[in-house]
Amino acid sequence: MTNLSVAIDISPLKASSGHKVRGVGFYIENLKKALLEHFPQNRYQFFTKGDTIEKSTDVVHYPYFEPFFLSLPIIKRYKTVVTVHDLTPIIFPKHFPSGIKGALRWQMQKISLLRSDGIITDSYTSQEDIAGILGIEKKQISVAYLAAAEEFRKLQPGNWKQEIIKKYNLPEKFVLYVGDVTWNKNLPRLIEAIKEINLTLVLVGRTIAESSFDSTNPWNKDILTVQKMIKGDKRFIRLGFILPQDLVSLYNTAAVFVFPSIYEGFGLPIVEAMQSGCPVVLSEESCLPEIGGKAVYYVNPHNTNSIANGIGEVFFSGKLQKDLSEKGLTQAKKFSWKKTAEETIKAYQRVIKSSSLKSSSNEV
Repeated sequence: MTNLSVAIDISPLKASSGHKVRGVGFYIENLKKALLEHFPQNRYQFFTKGDTIEKSTDVVHYPYFEPFFLSLPIIKRYKTVVTVHDLTPIIFPKHFPSGIKGALRWQMQKISLLRSDGIITDSYTSQEDIAGILGIEKKQISVAYLAAAEEFRKLQPGNWKQEIIKKYNLPEKFVLYVGDVTWNKNLPRLIEAIKEINLTLVLVGRTIAESSFDSTNPWNKDILTVQKMIKGDKRFIRLGFILPQDLVSLYNTAAVFVFPSIYEGFGLPIVEAMQSGCPVVLSEESCLPEIGGKAVYYVNPHNTNSIANGIGEVFFSGKLQKDLSEKGLTQAKKFSWKKTAEETIKAYQRVIKSSSLKSSSNEV
């Protein structure tokens, strides 16, 4: 195929809502960099809402989708592809209530999504879920795995370990969690598991350390629950958002990284941990076995004892830690932004030749 002319919406990078430092911003920044580096022959226009898209554009990519906010244009003028990282709130409406306005926006977003010519998502699990929700064939949804930033790596011996321990007042050995505090992250069970085996858990994530948030929002229910469960308990160390270089050191220092989610679209911290040589204890649910492969210790996220036993098995076994570390480093090599860019280009090429999703879907 001849060189492509692609317009990519980078509006989230300009927003003040925190997207730039969160998953969406990370995805857009790294995809942009990879496309320019590995496919420089194409013409790219990086636009924000309100900009005029060039008439010669072959495909417009909207790399951000929210079911309860109007992130897609109502009127479609070009071939379009949309990245849908996951539809967690739609799959679990009891835990992520939309409200009346949200429900109406979801119907509008759904219509706009079905008018697009293709979808990109982060895992085969998400592909299957999105296809089922929209009533389309899985083959119309491209899968492009994400990847960790290059800075996540196994560090050579040095003073960094004692420096990070001193900086954050950490014990020599600890369990590490990196992520959000929404229902699907399953933190209440993780906290119970940590109490059961009496270890130290270091929690990293912007939401974890927040003191001001809307306590009436049902989406924030688990923040309140977690804060009550760990209040005054010195076994739990909340670091909140930290610098990337410090996070690299934490992954390299932790005895085990634990990620007990009930549902994920991908699970980027898993790849960060594996790429840093940190042993991983992982939920066996949703897409997570796709990401962890045979390089992690799997647990049942619905069973506190299973989580506790998994953490304990790895935490107290140097042999198992070494084995998982080595396997994780190998598994992490399966994910790269070059591969993400390659699959994205393939998706562009497919949508240029395709008809819209709506023509082969069920009614909205």
